[in-house]
Amino acid sequence: MSDIIRLLPDSVANQIAAGEVIQRPASAVKELLENAIDAKSSSIQLVIKDAGRTLIQVIDNGIGMSPTDARLSFERHATSKIKNADDLFHITTKGFRGEALASIAAIAQVELKTKRDDDELGTCIEIEGSEVKSQEHCSCAKGTSFSVKNLFYNVPARRNFLKSNTIEIKHIIDEFQRVALIHPEVAFSMHNNGNEVFNLNKGSFRQRIVGIFGEKYNQRLVPVSESTDIVCLDGFVSKPEFAKKTRGEQFFFVNKRFIKNAYLNHAVQSAFDQLLSSDNYPSYFINLEIDPSKIDINIHPTKTEIKFEDERAIYAIIRTAVKQALGKNNIAPTLDFEQETSFNIPLFKPTDSVKIPTIKVNPNYDPFLDKNKKSSSHTLNRNNVKDWEKLYTDFEINSGEIKTAQQNLPAETSIEPEQASQTIISDWEDTENNEKRNYFQLYKKYIFAPLKSGFLIIDQQRAHERVLFEQFYKNLSENKSSSQQLLFPETIEFSSVNAAILSEIKYETAALGFIFENIDENTFNFIAVPAEISGLPIKLTIENLIEQFQSNADELKLEKKEKLAQSLAKSASIKSGQKLSPEEMNSITEKLLTCEMPYHLPNGKPIIISLNLEDINTQFKY
Repeated sequence: MSDIIRLLPDSVANQIAAGEVIQRPASAVKELLENAIDAKSSSIQLVIKDAGRTLIQVIDNGIGMSPTDARLSFERHATSKIKNADDLFHITTKGFRGEALASIAAIAQVELKTKRDDDELGTCIEIEGSEVKSQEHCSCAKGTSFSVKNLFYNVPARRNFLKSNTIEIKHIIDEFQRVALIHPEVAFSMHNNGNEVFNLNKGSFRQRIVGIFGEKYNQRLVPVSESTDIVCLDGFVSKPEFAKKTRGEQFFFVNKRFIKNAYLNHAVQSAFDQLLSSDNYPSYFINLEIDPSKIDINIHPTKTEIKFEDERAIYAIIRTAVKQALGKNNIAPTLDFEQETSFNIPLFKPTDSVKIPTIKVNPNYDPFLDKNKKSSSHTLNRNNVKDWEKLYTDFEINSGEIKTAQQNLPAETSIEPEQASQTIISDWEDTENNEKRNYFQLYKKYIFAPLKSGFLIIDQQRAHERVLFEQFYKNLSENKSSSQQLLFPETIEFSSVNAAILSEIKYETAALGFIFENIDENTFNFIAVPAEISGLPIKLTIENLIEQFQSNADELKLEKKEKLAQSLAKSASIKSGQKLSPEEMNSITEKLLTCEMPYHLPNGKPIIISLNLEDINTQFKY
């Protein structure tokens, strides 16, 4: 039998490696931006066309490369960052593996122009699918310009798996923000299809946050700062009243590298205990400075996951620092400053001996004796010991009766909506014909509606959301919008990110009923809105629509129309806590029961619970 194991050709090996590092256009953007930071740039430009499919270009004014370095930079595992294994535990740069440029060059048409400050001419290299097409001297500015054209041109299967331009540009913006946020000392700009999305000047961390997310954030931020032997912490958290329903602006950096860590995220969330409900999430922008030898960043190709030597201590420091910051700003007045004015977390080493705590016990202490008071009320308890035995009289008999009663209870009091749909609607119609319906609202959250043979319990927010979803989805599918002209057109300015996304989904939002025109890159003039949301604040509705659309961006099972309809319905629906009149409760219930699927939201959450007379009688054992 012949041998079956063989070495892969370099071109195939590079494409396989590229699949780990470059998963989508945003991955290439991340690697190129980080290279520009490592090159000590003070100004970085990002140019995108067709969500990165046609062009990704990063231009910096860094130190540049020599002709030899420029050529070697495209070889696999070629790096200037490390020389031996020990260097992996002292990394202070963004990149170090030497895989990024080789991976990008394997799946795209690449042009590199670079020049050092002392060189008269620069170097231009063109590569296609890991094959060098040309290398020659050229005239260019100091620094490096890296152009990636036709990404995945030689891997069509990968290109076909890319999402819509809206989703891909959202991922690119996410990567741009992560790099730009933590480097306020560097000027950044971003252009998408010729339109300016960001233009960020050098400044402080706070100024960079405001520059990216909008001027409104300046009043929302609470500074957080602490320095210990374990970690130095610096950054901002948002005030509780500005928390969101989705995990939006949450950023952790370690030594100026963006990371994802659910454990540390919980530390921040727990610091907001009693300030936020469980379904609200604060924004935060926190950088941790840690000795590089105390962390391991070489555990994932994207380098967004890090192992800490002492994660529990870091958790405690973050949680206490955030709580202290909220207290100092009069946001959490119940904090005890006598206990939290400093961090007394001792460093414990594996070689340290464990000190066993001592406990002092008074063997003569009797809680029923009070030497200072001799009134009869303090001695009565001593005379009632025998009465405790009555608690256990007939204990086994009573326990058996309770157990038997529990076994006779019905397993489920609600009827499956799919099985009972015709019964519910039939009972609803009979009740409508025979008697006036009496509604009432419970906790400003649930609608109680009577049936001929029982009653319905309806979640008011989910019910209205379902009604709006089916209406919006129908409008999108049939390209029929129900718009209401505004008496006075409203001019609204959005953040750069929201403006970019709104421009991308302009056609779809028009099908929903939003009619607007661009005044400049971030400002829009709204002429009409969907009739179903007239009276709601337009800016807040659009921002919620975009936020919900982004949170659904990775749902593969949802098409764009369904995501938009679901997002706008969630944004525009009435909310729990809103008082409803009998007429409003009747309108919502009537419209809900005419929906194609009135029992569940698109995400599967239930809307209706039905209880009939038989269920109720069973509970009372009739």
